[in-house]
Amino acid sequence: MTISNLKLGVDVISAHNLLPKDGQGSSNPYVEICFDGQKHQSTIKEKDLNPVWNESFYFNISDPSILQSLTLDAYIYNNIKATQSKSFLGRVSISGTSFVPYSDAVVLHYPLEKRGIFSHVRGELGLKVYITDNPSIKSSTPVIDLAQSARHTFHTLPKRDNSEQPKHTPEASLPHHETKYVVNEMKAPEQIPPKLIHTHSGSSAQPVDFALKETSPFLGGGRVVGGRVIRTDRNSSGTYDLVEKMHFLFVRVVKARELPTMDVTGSLDPYVEVKIGNYKGVTKHIEKQQDPVWNVVFAFSKERMQASVLEVVVKDKDLVKDDYVGFVRFDLNEIPMRVPPDSPLAPEWYRLEDKKGQKIKGELMLAVWVGTQADEAFPDAWHSDAATPIDSSAASSALIRSKVYHAPRLWYVRVNVVEAQDLVPTENTRFPDAYVKAQIGNQVMRTKPVQARNFNPLWNEDLFFVAAEPFEDHLFLTVEDRVAPGKDEIIGRVIIPLSMVEKRADDRIIHSRWFNLEKPVIVDVDQLKKEKFSSKLHLRVCLDGGYHVLDESTHYSSDLRPTAKQLWKPPIGILELGILNAVGLHPMKTRDGKGTSDTYCVAKYGHKWVRSRTIVDNLFPKYNEQYTWEVFDPATVLTVGVFDNTQLGGEKGSNGTKDVKIGKVRIRISTLETGRVYTHSYPLLVLHPTGVKKMGELHLALRFSCTSFPNMLYVYSRPLLPKMHYVRPFTVIQLDMLRHQAVNIVATRLGRAEPPLRKEVVEYMSDVDSHLWSMRRSKANFFRLMSVFSGLFAIGKWFADICTWKNPITTVLVHLLYLMLVSFPELILPTIFLYMFLIGIWNFRYRPRYPPHMNTKLSQAEAIHPDELDEEFDTFPTSRNPDLVRMRYDRLRSVAGRIQTVVGDIATQGERVQSLLSWRDPRATAIFVTFCLVAALVLFVTPFQVIGALAGIYMMRHPRFRYRLPSVPVNFFRRLPARTDSML
Repeated sequence: MTISNLKLGVDVISAHNLLPKDGQGSSNPYVEICFDGQKHQSTIKEKDLNPVWNESFYFNISDPSILQSLTLDAYIYNNIKATQSKSFLGRVSISGTSFVPYSDAVVLHYPLEKRGIFSHVRGELGLKVYITDNPSIKSSTPVIDLAQSARHTFHTLPKRDNSEQPKHTPEASLPHHETKYVVNEMKAPEQIPPKLIHTHSGSSAQPVDFALKETSPFLGGGRVVGGRVIRTDRNSSGTYDLVEKMHFLFVRVVKARELPTMDVTGSLDPYVEVKIGNYKGVTKHIEKQQDPVWNVVFAFSKERMQASVLEVVVKDKDLVKDDYVGFVRFDLNEIPMRVPPDSPLAPEWYRLEDKKGQKIKGELMLAVWVGTQADEAFPDAWHSDAATPIDSSAASSALIRSKVYHAPRLWYVRVNVVEAQDLVPTENTRFPDAYVKAQIGNQVMRTKPVQARNFNPLWNEDLFFVAAEPFEDHLFLTVEDRVAPGKDEIIGRVIIPLSMVEKRADDRIIHSRWFNLEKPVIVDVDQLKKEKFSSKLHLRVCLDGGYHVLDESTHYSSDLRPTAKQLWKPPIGILELGILNAVGLHPMKTRDGKGTSDTYCVAKYGHKWVRSRTIVDNLFPKYNEQYTWEVFDPATVLTVGVFDNTQLGGEKGSNGTKDVKIGKVRIRISTLETGRVYTHSYPLLVLHPTGVKKMGELHLALRFSCTSFPNMLYVYSRPLLPKMHYVRPFTVIQLDMLRHQAVNIVATRLGRAEPPLRKEVVEYMSDVDSHLWSMRRSKANFFRLMSVFSGLFAIGKWFADICTWKNPITTVLVHLLYLMLVSFPELILPTIFLYMFLIGIWNFRYRPRYPPHMNTKLSQAEAIHPDELDEEFDTFPTSRNPDLVRMRYDRLRSVAGRIQTVVGDIATQGERVQSLLSWRDPRATAIFVTFCLVAALVLFVTPFQVIGALAGIYMMRHPRFRYRLPSVPVNFFRRLPARTDSML
């Protein structure tokens, strides 16, 4: 298979409802297709507003690496015979990210677009676009002269027999998308490797396999094309319109009554087994109960069913064997279909049958119906595709079912320790060296030790903590005396319930209070009655609700609202996420001698976390679950992660008992167009100690809908964080410490849910280690900085070319423009802003049509040194041997030394500027002062335009009037003294 055979095929099928342009109520349409400098034209259909062509054209693909940046343009024109001219009927533009292999291509009818603001078009154009490397197909003859279109050679649609169809592969069970996720080798002769057919986003040069892929799946009864859903099912429900409709057989086992006993003891421990084909779900058993109640729902995926009969069997739990009580059978063809918002199906009583098919004593209340994932019973049901091979009971489904979590509302606790009064130390021979220790849960803070010579120490320090509603912990404060190094004695303590602490939403002053210090050890009661005196502690304590508690990396914040609800603004939009499926996942464990994974997805945005159901024993899981969030700020990020569940049946994965991360996706809301449906396959990239690795692909559908456009525009004018962050800001060290505490609290609370969201999942989704040192991140940030300043460097290089007259014509034009701006300075700012406006309008046509994704090249993860990777994955504090740590320390010293030199050079230039008027060099200062006086006199009597024009002409003078040596001002500046002489 060679790249030279790679071609882009375009089947022009038909057009519909075209605009009449011949003055007689009709048109003579033909299609002109342009791609990569090549142009082809279809035949002309006389007097036809609904023409049918069925013609194929093939374009050469010269460079597959730039295929994603190319565009296929199809124009429909009306042929005017009288004047041998044409009139515009409409156009279609297809991005290179939408090109797929022939086996995945389908005919799509694209709405015709305008060519300009004043164009008037209507109708649709049916095209089938695909990539092929079939060597028997030759490129079509390009159009040279449009007047000779009647002699243009075209190809009719070829007939393909069954031998050309792709053989059955594991991907055959996947939904039919415009882009199919292929991991194994393709078998069809016209297909090519995915690295050639899947185009990627952006201008980065990272591998195509690591790039974003646009897809066109069937969602909500229609296919997504160009961000819009083209409906094919008018009766489909709009509740779950961002996922593929999946049908399930639901069985609700409610209860039983008057069950017969199966042994001489008369006891019965009944349970129900729901069985269809090879899939089986089991309820828990009820001990010694003939009228048990279960109320459990089982869901069986219809696409995996290989039987026509559903059996619901009642059994008796026995230590030796399971006794057969009775059963109920259902023909799958007789089961009704339910589509929300229809009311839930009412359960009915069914008489049990024995093995001979005869009615026996006992009845079972059941409800059986066919529904979709939009059914209310879906989230809490036991699922056949999520059943563990070790335990298929409904009780075990708690670990694998989908769940919506709400993170606790977090508060900052501000404790202002003012002073203490009348401290009584344990030793009377010395003044106490007192400090205050404050603790909330696992958070401990201390003030500085103060020697209290009058036994009334003064601190006036602020201590900060994070607390979560409902408040379960108390604030403990102890005044301690540092008797000796490593030895502290408690003088007294105060316990304050957080529920009693005053809340505030602004920076108003909190009234202080005096608290009595309790004795650390209870002494004799009579002695306590005699001692009415006690030490006191002066405090200001409040819950600060005007801040946003940062519980995630500031670069990937999903919520920026303050804690106090009364400060919340109305939402500006709705974010909808459809988790479709994952493909090509890397096996994370071994079961029955083969690699497999039990995966689930977690999505996080704001206070709402969602977890999909766990799909067991599947490397190509289909989730098709949809979730919704309110959006309050577009400058926020949605995070979706994929994990392997290691908590099933006591199994252990490659990471022990921790759920293993497979990868995650970040999507910034501000990069999404309003109302557009984004359907892309995101590569799951994870950095391992051996390098960056692709763990599979995650297929998502996204839509951001704006509910209030004025409010959204108003948000762009407001500060990013709440007011308190600017009125009373925290230090960087305080923010890092509080963020760490907030993540721990959120992980603890979410870990209590059922199923629990484990700590390693919360930490990975919150990027808790993003602040740690990494040589790779340092390089990446340096090159990002260079990229930011690359525009300035380019302008400097361009101006240097102007000054050296590299292109005389350009230099002369710049001279004229400069003289015009100097003569009319009021045109400078309008010219600059008009230029930026035109650039923005020009770039609108080439705006990104996809969300940004992780870039391995930008992250410097492609050619990273193994030792740098090992250093990045090292624990904190380090766990490596001393020799390796010494080597890394020396390397860090070398890098820091170069940074130190650059910082010193910048400081030197600034100090030289300061020394111009400091008389540190008296001769240099005298020269500069004299120059300033002369300059003042000259500028006073000379118009500014003349000075500006002469200065510009001097700077852009011809090289013939230049010297190779530095100029006089530069020589003078470099001779000025700096403070480097005073450095040790």
